[in-house]
Amino acid sequence: MEAINTSLRLAVIARDQSERVQRAWAEISTLLAKTQGVEIVAAAVTEDIDLSQLDVDLVLVLGGDGAILRACRQMGRRQIPILGVNLGRLGFLADLTPEELHEHISLLVQRQFEVVEHVMLDVAHQQATGKVEHFLGLNEVAISGAETLQMIEVGLSIDEELVTTYSCDALLVCTPVGSTAHSLSAGGPAIRQDLPVFLVTPICPHALSNRPVVDSADRTYRLNFRKSRGATVLVIDGQIRRPVHEGDSVEVRRADVTFKLAKVKGHSYYRTLQKKLGWSGQPNYVAR
Repeated sequence: MEAINTSLRLAVIARDQSERVQRAWAEISTLLAKTQGVEIVAAAVTEDIDLSQLDVDLVLVLGGDGAILRACRQMGRRQIPILGVNLGRLGFLADLTPEELHEHISLLVQRQFEVVEHVMLDVAHQQATGKVEHFLGLNEVAISGAETLQMIEVGLSIDEELVTTYSCDALLVCTPVGSTAHSLSAGGPAIRQDLPVFLVTPICPHALSNRPVVDSADRTYRLNFRKSRGATVLVIDGQIRRPVHEGDSVEVRRADVTFKLAKVKGHSYYRTLQKKLGWSGQPNYVAR
């Protein structure tokens, strides 16, 4: 009888050529090589690999959240669970340190990790010319002025019901995963990553009553671009950019695939917020 392969099959992404990432990859590759029950199927160190065609259990991404967003986009409609090793700064998705990877490697081999699924964005850019482009996103969709201090006008409809028209620097539609990215710095709420909702956040709205809106991810969000004083762009996850013209619209729906994030024991949403945002609790008022 043919033996069943029970090894943990990994693809490793370490494309960042910075000294920090490459040094970490050298140490981690040594760790993986000597760990029984681990098989490295592919490693992208100098060139990209076709992640959508790999037969692996986990994709190990070394870097920051941007590296995870890139890997997620490369997978397309065949999302494989990702485990991020944080070598960037905040790292809300890549929240495992290289030291913690060494600590938890035996748990990974024993498959003692949880795969949490998160909603993704299905984006259709409908141009006034009739052309339609489709994109898959994880964090956010933004319509923004291409220049600083440039106000734009964007109408928002949810399930074909007009919500309002925003005069602002930019308008974001975010997933819960993306709520701790650009939206958070603009005053938007931090939303638990596994909730099936979308968040709409205006950046520097002209009307002080315009505030972030949270609604179901099962609704259809339409952004109708009205006008601006200069060039305007559609930006998805900070990595895809397309020019937007008067009369264009952007339709955002819940994608038919989910982003799959591997989490090890001891790493939770609120623990990550405490660590990354410095939520240390009540201030210490004891006099010295």
